[in-house]
Amino acid sequence: MVPIGEMIGKYRKRKHVPQRTCVGCRQVLPKRTLVRIVRTQEGVLVDQSGKKPGRGAYLHDRRSCWERGLKGTLAHALKTEITAKDLEELLAFMGTLPDETSASE
Repeated sequence: MVPIGEMIGKYRKRKHVPQRTCVGCRQVLPKRTLVRIVRTQEGVLVDQSGKKPGRGAYLHDRRSCWERGLKGTLAHALKTEITAKDLEELLAFMGTLPDETSASE
């Protein structure tokens, strides 16, 4: 018979890592590697903390995914229309992103 201490160590659970899909390229990645966009009462915002209440969608931190997302997939995922003011703020944030990130490829 195997001692209980050895059995517990053998069957330890791995820590669950939440997965999310980038609405720009449809790639599934860990939640922490993506940027969350959230629809709130005030409009559509970039959620740096990932904890704001509201309907959320996720994008890579690279421009190519943001360009595809802003063409319509982001609005569809958030189930809303993105206003001109919100689009301006999202484009300003997109301007701070690199063209491509070698770490995620």
